[in-house]
Amino acid sequence: MHLGFIGFGEAAFELASGLKEQGIQKMKAYDPLWDEPKYSELIRSRAMESNVTIVHSMEAAIKDVKAIIVAVPADKALEVSEKLKSLVTNESVYIDVSAASPNIKKQIGLNISNSGWKFVDAAMMGPLPVYKHRVPILASGNGTDRFIEMMTVYGMNIEKVSEIPGEATAAKLIRSIYMKGVVGLYLEMLEAAQHFNVEKLVIDSLSETINGRTFEETMNRLVTGTALHAARRSIELGGTINMLESAKIDSSMTKAAKSKIEKLASLNLKEKYHGEKPKHWRQVIEEFKVTT
Repeated sequence: MHLGFIGFGEAAFELASGLKEQGIQKMKAYDPLWDEPKYSELIRSRAMESNVTIVHSMEAAIKDVKAIIVAVPADKALEVSEKLKSLVTNESVYIDVSAASPNIKKQIGLNISNSGWKFVDAAMMGPLPVYKHRVPILASGNGTDRFIEMMTVYGMNIEKVSEIPGEATAAKLIRSIYMKGVVGLYLEMLEAAQHFNVEKLVIDSLSETINGRTFEETMNRLVTGTALHAARRSIELGGTINMLESAKIDSSMTKAAKSKIEKLASLNLKEKYHGEKPKHWRQVIEEFKVTT
Protein backbone atom coordinates (compact mmCIF):
# COMPACT_ATOMS: atom_id res chain seq x y z
CA MET A 1 0.00 0.00 0.00
CA HIS A 2 1.41 3.40 -1.02
CA LEU A 3 -0.41 6.31 0.62
CA GLY A 4 0.00 10.05 0.17
CA PHE A 5 -1.11 13.08 2.18
CA ILE A 6 -1.68 16.66 1.14
CA GLY A 7 -1.40 18.69 4.31
CA PHE A 8 0.41 17.20 7.29
CA GLY A 9 -1.17 18.82 10.30
CA GLU A 10 -2.65 17.04 13.30
CA ALA A 11 -5.30 15.09 11.35
CA ALA A 12 -2.87 13.61 8.83
CA PHE A 13 -0.30 12.93 11.53
CA GLU A 14 -2.74 11.02 13.74
CA LEU A 15 -4.02 8.97 10.80
CA ALA A 16 -0.49 8.19 9.64
CA SER A 17 0.64 7.25 13.16
CA GLY A 18 -2.14 4.70 13.46
CA LEU A 19 -1.62 3.31 9.97
CA LYS A 20 2.09 2.92 10.65
CA GLU A 21 1.18 0.64 13.56
CA GLN A 22 -0.93 -1.40 11.11
CA GLY A 23 2.07 -2.01 8.90
CA ILE A 24 1.79 0.58 6.13
CA GLN A 25 5.39 1.44 5.29
CA LYS A 26 5.08 3.61 2.19
CA MET A 27 3.62 6.98 3.17
CA LYS A 28 4.59 10.42 1.98
CA ALA A 29 3.21 13.90 2.51
CA TYR A 30 3.37 17.38 1.08
CA ASP A 31 2.67 20.34 3.32
CA PRO A 32 3.09 23.88 1.95
CA LEU A 33 4.59 24.89 5.30
CA TRP A 34 7.37 22.32 5.14
CA ASP A 35 10.05 25.01 4.82
CA GLU A 36 8.44 27.71 6.99
CA PRO A 37 10.67 28.17 10.06
CA LYS A 38 7.66 28.44 12.38
CA TYR A 39 6.26 25.04 11.34
CA SER A 40 9.01 23.03 9.64
CA GLU A 41 10.47 21.48 12.77
CA LEU A 42 7.07 20.24 13.94
CA ILE A 43 6.30 18.81 10.49
CA ARG A 44 9.66 17.01 10.34
CA SER A 45 9.33 15.56 13.85
CA ARG A 46 5.80 14.33 13.16
CA ALA A 47 6.91 12.79 9.89
CA MET A 48 9.77 10.97 11.58
CA GLU A 49 7.52 9.65 14.34
CA SER A 50 4.92 8.34 11.88
CA ASN A 51 7.42 7.06 9.28
CA VAL A 52 6.20 9.50 6.62
CA THR A 53 8.49 10.94 3.95
CA ILE A 54 8.07 14.68 3.44
CA VAL A 55 8.14 15.66 -0.22
CA HIS A 56 8.34 19.18 -1.59
CA SER A 57 5.57 19.32 -4.17
CA MET A 58 2.00 18.14 -4.70
CA GLU A 59 3.11 16.30 -7.81
CA ALA A 60 5.60 14.27 -5.80
CA ALA A 61 2.96 13.52 -3.17
CA ILE A 62 0.52 11.96 -5.63
CA LYS A 63 3.05 10.09 -7.77
CA ASP A 64 2.57 6.31 -7.66
CA VAL A 65 0.13 6.36 -4.72
CA LYS A 66 -2.97 4.19 -4.44
CA ALA A 67 -4.76 6.86 -2.42
CA ILE A 68 -4.22 10.47 -1.44
CA ILE A 69 -5.70 11.88 1.77
CA VAL A 70 -6.25 15.63 1.56
CA ALA A 71 -6.24 17.10 5.05
CA VAL A 72 -6.13 20.85 4.53
CA PRO A 73 -8.13 23.75 6.02
CA ALA A 74 -11.69 23.97 4.68
CA ASP A 75 -11.01 27.23 2.85
CA LYS A 76 -8.12 25.63 0.93
CA ALA A 77 -9.80 22.37 -0.09
CA LEU A 78 -11.28 23.53 -3.41
CA GLU A 79 -8.08 25.33 -4.39
CA VAL A 80 -6.06 22.16 -3.76
CA SER A 81 -8.39 20.12 -5.97
CA GLU A 82 -8.02 22.70 -8.76
CA LYS A 83 -4.25 22.36 -8.59
CA LEU A 84 -4.21 18.59 -8.32
CA LYS A 85 -6.59 17.85 -11.18
CA SER A 86 -3.99 18.96 -13.71
CA LEU A 87 -1.31 16.77 -12.12
CA VAL A 88 -3.17 13.47 -12.22
CA THR A 89 -1.25 10.85 -14.18
CA ASN A 90 -2.61 7.61 -12.72
CA GLU A 91 -5.79 6.13 -11.31
CA SER A 92 -6.16 6.58 -7.58
CA VAL A 93 -8.60 7.52 -4.85
CA TYR A 94 -8.79 11.12 -3.63
CA ILE A 95 -10.02 11.29 -0.03
CA ASP A 96 -10.95 14.74 1.24
CA VAL A 97 -11.16 14.84 5.04
CA SER A 98 -11.45 18.63 5.29
CA ALA A 99 -14.38 20.40 6.94
CA ALA A 100 -15.40 22.11 3.68
CA SER A 101 -19.14 22.51 3.13
CA PRO A 102 -21.24 19.96 1.21
CA ASN A 103 -21.45 22.27 -1.82
CA ILE A 104 -17.67 22.65 -1.88
CA LYS A 105 -17.27 18.88 -1.59
CA LYS A 106 -19.51 18.47 -4.65
CA GLN A 107 -17.32 20.88 -6.62
CA ILE A 108 -14.18 19.06 -5.51
CA GLY A 109 -15.79 15.77 -6.49
CA LEU A 110 -16.42 17.09 -10.01
CA ASN A 111 -12.85 18.32 -10.33
CA ILE A 112 -11.41 14.99 -9.28
CA SER A 113 -13.83 12.71 -11.10
CA ASN A 114 -13.32 14.65 -14.34
CA SER A 115 -9.58 14.00 -13.96
CA GLY A 116 -10.06 10.24 -13.83
CA TRP A 117 -9.71 9.69 -10.09
CA LYS A 118 -12.32 8.35 -7.71
CA PHE A 119 -13.50 10.81 -5.06
CA VAL A 120 -14.37 10.33 -1.39
CA ASP A 121 -15.95 12.91 0.88
CA ALA A 122 -14.76 11.62 4.27
CA ALA A 123 -16.18 13.04 7.49
CA MET A 124 -14.33 12.06 10.65
CA MET A 125 -16.79 11.69 13.51
CA GLY A 126 -14.60 11.56 16.60
CA PRO A 127 -11.40 12.86 18.20
CA LEU A 128 -8.35 11.81 16.20
CA PRO A 129 -5.87 11.85 19.11
CA VAL A 130 -8.09 9.23 20.78
CA TYR A 131 -8.97 7.03 17.79
CA LYS A 132 -6.15 7.77 15.31
CA HIS A 133 -6.80 5.73 12.11
CA ARG A 134 -9.74 3.98 13.78
CA VAL A 135 -11.75 7.20 14.03
CA PRO A 136 -15.32 6.60 12.82
CA ILE A 137 -15.58 7.93 9.25
CA LEU A 138 -18.70 8.59 7.21
CA ALA A 139 -17.91 8.45 3.50
CA SER A 140 -19.72 9.39 0.31
CA GLY A 141 -18.72 9.71 -3.33
CA ASN A 142 -17.89 7.37 -6.19
CA GLY A 143 -14.66 6.20 -4.57
CA THR A 144 -16.22 5.11 -1.30
CA ASP A 145 -16.40 1.38 -2.06
CA ARG A 146 -12.77 1.38 -3.15
CA PHE A 147 -11.77 3.37 -0.05
CA ILE A 148 -13.47 0.84 2.20
CA GLU A 149 -11.91 -2.09 0.33
CA MET A 150 -8.41 -0.61 0.59
CA MET A 151 -8.42 0.70 4.15
CA THR A 152 -10.62 -1.48 6.35
CA VAL A 153 -7.94 -4.17 6.18
CA TYR A 154 -5.78 -1.70 8.10
CA GLY A 155 -8.37 -1.22 10.81
CA MET A 156 -10.06 1.93 9.52
CA ASN A 157 -13.69 2.30 10.57
CA ILE A 158 -15.58 3.53 7.49
CA GLU A 159 -19.33 3.63 6.91
CA LYS A 160 -20.73 4.35 3.45
CA VAL A 161 -23.38 7.07 3.27
CA SER A 162 -23.98 7.26 -0.48
CA GLU A 163 -22.33 7.86 -3.84
CA ILE A 164 -23.05 11.60 -3.59
CA PRO A 165 -20.19 13.90 -2.52
CA GLY A 166 -21.16 16.20 0.34
CA GLU A 167 -23.64 13.92 2.08
CA ALA A 168 -21.07 12.58 4.54
CA THR A 169 -19.96 16.09 5.43
CA ALA A 170 -23.60 17.20 5.78
CA ALA A 171 -24.12 14.53 8.45
CA LYS A 172 -21.03 15.72 10.33
CA LEU A 173 -21.97 19.40 10.21
CA ILE A 174 -25.56 18.75 11.23
CA ARG A 175 -24.31 16.64 14.15
CA SER A 176 -22.20 19.65 15.13
CA ILE A 177 -25.34 21.72 15.65
CA TYR A 178 -25.92 19.59 18.72
CA MET A 179 -22.37 18.72 19.75
CA LYS A 180 -21.12 22.30 19.61
CA GLY A 181 -24.42 24.00 20.40
CA VAL A 182 -24.98 22.00 23.57
CA VAL A 183 -21.63 23.20 24.91
CA GLY A 184 -22.93 26.75 24.67
CA LEU A 185 -26.01 25.68 26.62
CA TYR A 186 -23.88 23.90 29.22
CA LEU A 187 -21.74 26.98 29.74
CA GLU A 188 -24.76 29.25 30.19
CA MET A 189 -26.49 26.78 32.51
CA LEU A 190 -23.41 26.09 34.63
CA GLU A 191 -22.50 29.75 35.00
CA ALA A 192 -26.02 30.49 36.23
CA ALA A 193 -26.12 27.41 38.49
CA GLN A 194 -22.83 28.35 40.11
CA HIS A 195 -23.87 31.99 40.52
CA PHE A 196 -27.02 30.95 42.40
CA ASN A 197 -25.19 28.15 44.26
CA VAL A 198 -27.50 25.40 42.98
CA GLU A 199 -25.21 23.51 40.61
CA LYS A 200 -25.58 20.13 42.38
CA LEU A 201 -29.37 20.44 42.48
CA VAL A 202 -29.51 21.34 38.79
CA ILE A 203 -27.08 18.65 37.63
CA ASP A 204 -28.70 15.92 39.75
CA SER A 205 -32.18 16.88 38.50
CA LEU A 206 -31.09 16.87 34.85
CA SER A 207 -29.29 13.56 35.31
CA GLU A 208 -32.45 11.96 36.66
CA THR A 209 -34.48 13.39 33.77
CA ILE A 210 -32.12 12.40 30.98
CA ASN A 211 -30.24 9.29 32.05
CA GLY A 212 -33.24 7.00 32.32
CA ARG A 213 -33.87 6.82 28.56
CA THR A 214 -31.94 6.68 25.30
CA PHE A 215 -30.93 9.87 23.54
CA GLU A 216 -33.54 9.31 20.81
CA GLU A 217 -36.33 8.68 23.30
CA THR A 218 -35.44 11.81 25.26
CA MET A 219 -35.13 13.91 22.11
CA ASN A 220 -38.51 12.74 20.82
CA ARG A 221 -40.21 13.38 24.17
CA LEU A 222 -38.79 16.89 24.50
CA VAL A 223 -39.58 17.94 20.93
CA THR A 224 -43.13 16.56 20.86
CA GLY A 225 -43.89 17.73 24.38
CA THR A 226 -42.67 21.25 23.63
CA ALA A 227 -44.79 21.27 20.46
CA LEU A 228 -47.81 20.93 22.73
CA HIS A 229 -46.67 23.41 25.38
CA ALA A 230 -44.54 25.80 23.31
CA ALA A 231 -46.30 29.01 24.38
CA ARG A 232 -45.95 28.27 28.09
CA ARG A 233 -42.34 27.17 27.76
CA SER A 234 -41.34 30.25 25.78
CA ILE A 235 -42.81 32.42 28.56
CA GLU A 236 -40.84 30.40 31.13
CA LEU A 237 -37.65 31.05 29.16
CA GLY A 238 -38.49 34.73 29.23
CA GLY A 239 -38.35 34.52 33.02
CA THR A 240 -35.03 32.71 32.80
CA ILE A 241 -33.64 35.46 30.58
CA ASN A 242 -34.74 38.13 33.07
CA MET A 243 -33.07 36.22 35.88
CA LEU A 244 -29.80 35.86 33.96
CA GLU A 245 -29.72 39.48 32.92
CA SER A 246 -30.39 40.65 36.46
CA ALA A 247 -27.34 38.60 37.52
CA LYS A 248 -25.32 40.03 34.59
CA ILE A 249 -24.94 36.57 33.03
CA ASP A 250 -24.89 36.22 29.25
CA SER A 251 -28.24 34.80 28.09
CA SER A 252 -27.59 34.47 24.34
CA MET A 253 -28.25 30.72 24.20
CA THR A 254 -31.48 31.03 26.17
CA LYS A 255 -32.62 33.88 23.93
CA ALA A 256 -31.98 31.78 20.85
CA ALA A 257 -33.93 28.88 22.34
CA LYS A 258 -36.83 31.21 23.23
CA SER A 259 -36.93 32.53 19.66
CA LYS A 260 -37.07 29.01 18.20
CA ILE A 261 -39.77 27.89 20.62
CA GLU A 262 -41.81 31.03 19.93
CA LYS A 263 -41.80 30.00 16.27
CA LEU A 264 -43.02 26.57 17.35
CA ALA A 265 -45.75 28.20 19.42
CA SER A 266 -46.90 30.18 16.38
CA LEU A 267 -47.76 26.90 14.63
CA ASN A 268 -50.49 26.30 17.22
CA LEU A 269 -49.99 22.53 17.18
CA LYS A 270 -51.90 22.16 20.44
CA GLU A 271 -55.09 23.11 18.63
CA LYS A 272 -54.23 21.13 15.50
CA TYR A 273 -53.61 17.95 17.51
CA HIS A 274 -56.66 18.58 19.78
CA GLY A 275 -54.60 18.89 22.93
CA GLU A 276 -52.59 15.72 22.28
CA LYS A 277 -48.88 15.94 21.58
CA PRO A 278 -47.54 14.65 18.22
CA LYS A 279 -46.29 11.08 18.39
CA HIS A 280 -42.98 11.69 16.63
CA TRP A 281 -40.51 14.55 16.14
CA ARG A 282 -40.86 14.15 12.34
CA GLN A 283 -44.39 15.51 12.56
CA VAL A 284 -43.08 18.66 14.27
CA ILE A 285 -40.35 19.17 11.67
CA GLU A 286 -42.86 18.74 8.84
CA GLU A 287 -44.95 21.53 10.39
CA PHE A 288 -41.85 23.74 10.47
CA LYS A 289 -41.24 23.05 6.78
CA VAL A 290 -44.72 24.30 5.86
CA THR A 291 -43.97 27.70 7.38
CA THR A 292 -40.58 28.24 5.71
